[in-house]
Formats: sequence, C-alpha cells, structure tokens
Amino acid sequence: MSERRVVITGMGVVSSMSCTIDGLWSKLLAGESGITTVTRFDTSAHVVKIGGEVKDWTTPNIHPREAKRLDRFSQFALNAAVDAVNDSGIEFSKENIWRCGSIIGTGIGGIEEFETGYGRMIAKGPSRVSPFMVPKLMCNAGSGNTSIHFGIRGPNAAVATACASAGHAIGAAMDAIRYDTADVMITGGSEAALTPLGTACFIALKALSRRNDDPTRASRPFDKDRDGFVLSEGAGILLLEEYEHAKARGATIYAELLGYGQSADGSHITAPMENGEGAAYAMKNALHNAKLNTDQVSYINAHGTSTGLGDLAETRAVKSLFGDLAYKIPVNSTKSMTGHLLGASGGIEAIISIKALQTGNLPPTTNLDNPDDECDLDYIPNVAREQKIQYAMSNSFGFGGHNVSLLLGKI
Repeated sequence: MSERRVVITGMGVVSSMSCTIDGLWSKLLAGESGITTVTRFDTSAHVVKIGGEVKDWTTPNIHPREAKRLDRFSQFALNAAVDAVNDSGIEFSKENIWRCGSIIGTGIGGIEEFETGYGRMIAKGPSRVSPFMVPKLMCNAGSGNTSIHFGIRGPNAAVATACASAGHAIGAAMDAIRYDTADVMITGGSEAALTPLGTACFIALKALSRRNDDPTRASRPFDKDRDGFVLSEGAGILLLEEYEHAKARGATIYAELLGYGQSADGSHITAPMENGEGAAYAMKNALHNAKLNTDQVSYINAHGTSTGLGDLAETRAVKSLFGDLAYKIPVNSTKSMTGHLLGASGGIEAIISIKALQTGNLPPTTNLDNPDDECDLDYIPNVAREQKIQYAMSNSFGFGGHNVSLLLGKI
C-alpha cells in the first residue's frame, strides 16, 4: 500500500502563556514565561508553590452545561480542539464522519475529579460519589468527548504514555491517515495535573524545582543550576488531514507531518538511560520513517525538562545520533518558558515546531546562564533567533521509558 501524505491544517492551544496560537508564539519569541505562583489551590503545605497555571479559565468554546460534565483536562482538550477545527475551516457536516477521528493523549487524565470525588466520599460517604466521576476522570474522556462534540465516528482512542502521550497520539493519528483508515484526525495532548495531589506526587519524587522565590527562572533546561522541572497544565491540539483532501477543499496547510519514531528504554520506571540510547533510537526511527537523513534536520525542539538526568541523556542522544552535525543543529527547550505539561507537552511543542517552520524564527531556551559542562550544543540561549529551517524534529520522553520523536517539514 502506498503511503498517503499527512499535513497540518489547524492548531489550537491552551497554556499558561496564552490560549491563542499567536499569543503563545509572540511570548515565546520575547522570552516571556508562563510560570507563576500557583493560585488555584492553597499551597501553604506544599514545598513547591509554583507552576504553569492556566489563569481565569472560563471554557470559552464549551457550553457551561457541557463543561460541568468534563474534568479540567477534558475541557482543555475540547477547547483546543474547537480552536483547531475552526482554524482549519473544515465542516464535518460536509465530510464522511466515519473517516474523521480523534486520538488525544494524556499522562494522568482527570486527577482533579479523582481528588474531588474521593474527598466527597470521605466527608459524606460512598452514596455521595457523583455518577459523573468515572466519565470525567477516565483518560479517554478527552478524545471521547471531542468525537461526541463534533459527531465524528472514525478512529477514536486515547494514549497514556506519560510525557510522551501527545507525541504517540500524533504518530498514531498520522498513521490512521497515512494508511487510509481516515482522512481527518484531531490529535495532540491535554493535561491538568496541577492540583494539590498532582503537585504533592511530583514533590515526593523530588522531580520539581523549588525555586519558589523566582518562578520565571525556575525552569532552566541544560543549565548547571537546574533543580527540577516546573509542573504545568494545558493542551496542544492539531487537525491532521490527508494532503489531497486538504488541497481539494482549499485549506491552508501549515506543515507536513513526515514521520515519527518510538522506542523504550526498558531500564527504569522514571530515570532515562544515562547514555541516551533509547532516545537516540527513537530519533533514528523517526528519520527512517520520514525517509530523511541526519544532515537534513535543521532544528530540534528538545524534551529538555530541566532535570539533571534528563537533559544530559537527551544531549548525549543527539550527539550519538548526529555526530559532529549535532553542534550545527539549533536545539531548544521551550519548557524553559511553558514549564512541563506532561502528556500535553508533545502537542504544544509540535505547534511550536510548526510555527518555527512557518516563520523562520526559533524561540530561545531561557534561563540558560551557566550551561552544564556536558550540555554544549547550540541551545539558542536566552534570545530568539531568525533562521529558516526545512525540517524540524520534536522529542518527547516519558516515565516508563517511553520515547517518541516527530519529524515535520515545511511545505
């Protein structure tokens, strides 16, 4: 079977920096940060009090009655999906709804609903648990409610591979189109784990930065003084479409999704392989899948979480795969500004990679003031750069040893 081309025709975002693509992009290029002191819940008992919080959330694209039946992560997913669909200009009433689908990833799912429901049971007894609790907390609620909202009946699934979830979802959605199961797919990731329990869990893992007195400088990938990642929330959603289908309806095409690769570290449930071998293999698979060579990659949006082990492992992975070319490829971590959105990261970072292809501008890695001795690649420190690129790679690596890399091209 010949492979069909897959393109991106719509994008939607929810983030602590902005809930519009243009707003997010302008702030990234300006080196602004979405990391602040958390205000959604009382952090007095938490040793970490900062995060990438979506402020004043009002579910703008969702009717209040519908929103009440959705956990915050599903609200983010559906809101960004509506924006992506509107951005694409597609009308599902004119499409074969059996060939339009939704695959959306999340690392944790409806943890806020879990906390609320458990608290209600402890305080008032089992009979007071809401009948909406399971439909709200399940990881497939984002993709399921998206398909229900638009009335689409094609491939529908959720991916839960921790911080690689959105990347895996996008890869699966691409394959649905590439191998003729669908013509249109809504895909990406959503996460809303910035809750009392979610924050406490990552504190217990000693994974989070404790730079409470200086939130905007807390996420510092590849910097010698990094002390952990910053937990954030939001969603990044793409509208994928078969190339000829998009052309036939006169859609604006932002970029082409050329391929993806995946692998497993198979070594530890939270720590990456120190030599980066698993990550390097995912990137190598992505190149093979996209039919590209190492000398054709002109930009890498790194996973770059601002953790001691993770940043080193990814740097070693890039060096092992690209060799001397590694020092010529601009590599950035936009998590220095957005924080770490866990299962949604790959969605937002795919959008950032697409904007870089479109505009010829590369956002900086902020807070990179004192680079780690071994982190010696071109990380675009602190100031955005104008540079035309043809092919962009976006990496996502998750607890469980999940590795995924996407390759996008200018069109």
